[in-house]
Amino acid sequence: MIADNQKNNLVLAVPLPPLPQKNKSADLAWPQKQEIQKPNGQRQENELDNLELCRDRGVRGRDLKELSQKTKELTDSKKALLNILEDVEVERRMAEEERDRTVAIIKNLADGIIILEKGMVTLFNPKAETFFFAPASEIIGQEIGELTKHAKVGRLFLFLQEKNLNLSREELPVGKDDLILEVSVVSIRGLGEETGKMIILHDVTREKAVEQMKTEFVSIAAHQLRTPLSAIKWIMNMMLEGDMGNISENQRDFLQKTYQSNERMISLVNDLLNVTRIEEGRFLYELTSKNIVALVEKIVAPLKEKAVQKGIQLIINKPDLDLPPIYIDEEKMSIAIQNLVDNAVNYTLEGKKITVTLGYDIENDLFLFKVQDEGIGIPADQQKRVFARFFRSPNAVRTETEGTGLGLFIAKNIIEAHHGRIWFESEEGQGSAFYFSVPRQPH
Repeated sequence: MIADNQKNNLVLAVPLPPLPQKNKSADLAWPQKQEIQKPNGQRQENELDNLELCRDRGVRGRDLKELSQKTKELTDSKKALLNILEDVEVERRMAEEERDRTVAIIKNLADGIIILEKGMVTLFNPKAETFFFAPASEIIGQEIGELTKHAKVGRLFLFLQEKNLNLSREELPVGKDDLILEVSVVSIRGLGEETGKMIILHDVTREKAVEQMKTEFVSIAAHQLRTPLSAIKWIMNMMLEGDMGNISENQRDFLQKTYQSNERMISLVNDLLNVTRIEEGRFLYELTSKNIVALVEKIVAPLKEKAVQKGIQLIINKPDLDLPPIYIDEEKMSIAIQNLVDNAVNYTLEGKKITVTLGYDIENDLFLFKVQDEGIGIPADQQKRVFARFFRSPNAVRTETEGTGLGLFIAKNIIEAHHGRIWFESEEGQGSAFYFSVPRQPH
C-alpha cells in the first residue's frame, strides 16, 4: 500500500511520446474556398435573379422615397389645415363677440331702431316697443304693407310708405300722450350694394315742448313791447314835425337819434313776431300777380340813401326784356329782399360797390335774384350756420354791433314758402353773393 501522501507526490517514470511540431504558416493561413463548378445555364439564371433582385430593391427604394415625401407633404398639409381651422375658430369667436356687442348696443339704445330687409321687418328693438306698446314678436317678420294696418304701428309704417322710405329728421306725432318722434331712414350697405334700411326713431317730445314755451314767451314779450314802442314813435314824430312847439337844433339832433333807436327796437320786435309766426305755422301767404322789377326798385330805393351815406355805390341790373308778372306775397317777399340788400349795405365798407341783379330762367319758368357785395365776407367755418336763428359771425359783430341775426332766417323761410331756393357764395375779406330763385307760377 502506498500512503496517500505518497500518491500525491508520485512521479511517473514512463516517458511520453513527443508532441508534433506546429507549422506556424499553417496556423496563419485561412482555408481556401473551393469553387464549385456549375453549368453555364444555371450561372446565367443566377445572374438574372440577381439583376431582378437589384431592380426590385431599386424600385422599392424609389417607392420608399416617394412615400416618405408624400408623408411629409401630408403632415405639412395637416399642420396648415389645423392652423387655418384655429384661425377660423378665432375669427368665429370674434364675430360672435362683435355680434353680441352690437345686439347689446341696439337693445340699450335710447332711440328706437327698426331694420327692414327685402321689405320685411327683421329687428324691432326694445325702445321701439316702448314707443308703440307693441311687442317685437308681433312686428318682426311682417311686411310694410301688412303693418300699415296694424293698430299700434300702422301710423308709422303708413308714413314711411307715403315718403317712400326717403326721409330725414321728419317729425311724427304718435299715440295719445303727445309723443313726437323724429324719424330718419338710412341705407344699410354691404359689398357695395344696399341690403336694407334702418329706421331711427328719436323722441323729441321734451325739446318740442321747451321750444313751444320759448316761442310763446317771445310772442307775448314782443306783443307787449310793440304797443309802447309805437306810442313813443308817434310822440317823437310829432315833436320832430313841430306839432308840439318849436325845438332847437340840438334838441332835434337828440330826438332824431332817439327816434332811430326806437325804429330799431320796432324792427327787432317785428322780426321776433315774424319768427314766432313762422315756427307756429301762422306766417300766412296771399299770392298775387306782381311786377317784380318795380317791387325791387321800390324796396331798394330807401336803402340807396343809406348806402350813399356810407359812401357805397348801389346798382340794380335789370334784364333788357320785360319780365313776366310773378305770383308772390308782396309783403313777405319785400321782407326777404330788404333783409338781403340791407345786410349787404351793413357789411360793406366805404368806397365799395353792391350790385343787385334780376333775371328770368325761361326754360324752368323761374325768377332769379342776386345781390353781390364787396364786404367783409363770411368765414368758411361759420358758413353752415348762416341761415340759423340769431346767428351772427364774429367779424359781422365787430363790423356792425347792432343786429338780431334773424334776417337771413326769415328770408330763407319766405323763399322756401314760395317753393323757391336760396343759397350763397362767400369768401372772408372778399365779399358775398346771395341768390334766390322762385317759380313764377304758384304750385
